[in-house]
Amino acid sequence: MSGNLRLSPLNNILPLFVLLVGMLGCSSSQAPTRPTATAPKRPATLPAGPAPVLNPNPANAMPYPVMLGIDVLEVGGFKELRGKRVGLLTHPAGVNRQGVSTIDVLRRAPGVNLVALFGPEHGIYGNQKAEIPIEDVIDPRTKLPVYSLYGNFRKPTKKMLTGLDAMVIDLQDVGTRSYTFISAMLYTLGACFENNVEVIVLDRPNPLGGLKVDGPPLDAQWKSYVGAFRVPYVHGLTIGELARMAKEAPGIMQVPKALNISEANRLRGKLTIISMRGWRRSMRWPETGLKWVPTSPYIQDFASVIGYPMTGLGTYLTGFSHGLGTSYPFRGISHPKISDTLLERELRALNIPGLNFRRVSVPNRDGKPVTGLYIEVNDYQDWRPTELSFHLMRLACKYEGQNPFVYSSGTSINGFMKHMGSTEFYDAIKRDGARVNVEAFIKDWEAKAKIYQQQTRKYWLYY
Repeated sequence: MSGNLRLSPLNNILPLFVLLVGMLGCSSSQAPTRPTATAPKRPATLPAGPAPVLNPNPANAMPYPVMLGIDVLEVGGFKELRGKRVGLLTHPAGVNRQGVSTIDVLRRAPGVNLVALFGPEHGIYGNQKAEIPIEDVIDPRTKLPVYSLYGNFRKPTKKMLTGLDAMVIDLQDVGTRSYTFISAMLYTLGACFENNVEVIVLDRPNPLGGLKVDGPPLDAQWKSYVGAFRVPYVHGLTIGELARMAKEAPGIMQVPKALNISEANRLRGKLTIISMRGWRRSMRWPETGLKWVPTSPYIQDFASVIGYPMTGLGTYLTGFSHGLGTSYPFRGISHPKISDTLLERELRALNIPGLNFRRVSVPNRDGKPVTGLYIEVNDYQDWRPTELSFHLMRLACKYEGQNPFVYSSGTSINGFMKHMGSTEFYDAIKRDGARVNVEAFIKDWEAKAKIYQQQTRKYWLYY
């Protein structure tokens, strides 16, 4: 009947999912066992052309302190950059473990000639609004040119790269596909490969850890700057591992109308990944011992990092908020047509694993109370990061009076799909509204996530 989701049997998922994640390849259809930190394996190298240079991780068994890629580069005397004219793609969270900006670390590094800065969404100082184009400028502090990769261009042009020997990338990701810093990395990687500029990625932790994978994969037609990698919405990789995957796996560097790197350039391109020391896949951000530096105006702390995949999709077209006034970004939710009491009752009745809800009241800018629910994660192991969002979509269909996925504008739907990624789910909720079988989709995506984890183990730098 029309309200049922047709799920592929598990033994048919593998060939389907290889296509979904962009031809990553797979050696087994079995779910991976939980990796340990006691037996690190060096990933396989590329069979043809120069493989990425991987710094070893000899301190993998040492939990504290975590040394970031920039720290490892500095301890090694900056040998990868000595004598080179260097560009740097970074933002405010690009700091060493003492909190010193990578810009300043490289400016004073012996033998390193930092000649240009490149900024992603929000700019190199993180003070630009989301989705607002940014102009090229001269940085008043360093007097270096700052080329915007979130303005007229999303990737460095040949002119921007002229005279550079190497591009350093130091960006803190949040572990979620639609957060655009991994897209900025991918586009920059491709442009540098096209123009014979070496890329050096300074690796950083995935704040959600390296074992948490969740949510819908991205259908090929929705690949864009807010979904450049065809991975589950919560991808479970570090930015260095994503770069390694882009270098080694055919087809990942193909983004319609924006990035179309030839196989010859991919194989010929030079990538060096400066691995962290002391980081393990089981580590969430609080366990790294590092201070969180805001990555964007609404991701001020680890609580909002957790909230971003949990409510971001569910508040896109639905009327739900993803904050209460200026408080609880991505963790506080409310809806103008659903009382807090009713919303709490609806969500508790779902028995969503790992979550709890409590009513809160905070003042808005005018001092008036704003009420809603605060979402607590009380069991991180059971928690499925994106699940709540899809229940919010279903509730919006129930209480909005009309199905927002039917009546939203084409532009809004296009933006939603570039973030969410699953045409099958969209078709189902557009057709079935409040009767959509969210649980069946969650189960299907969970099975595919296990296969994805097995596929991507070959790109892991940490265990």
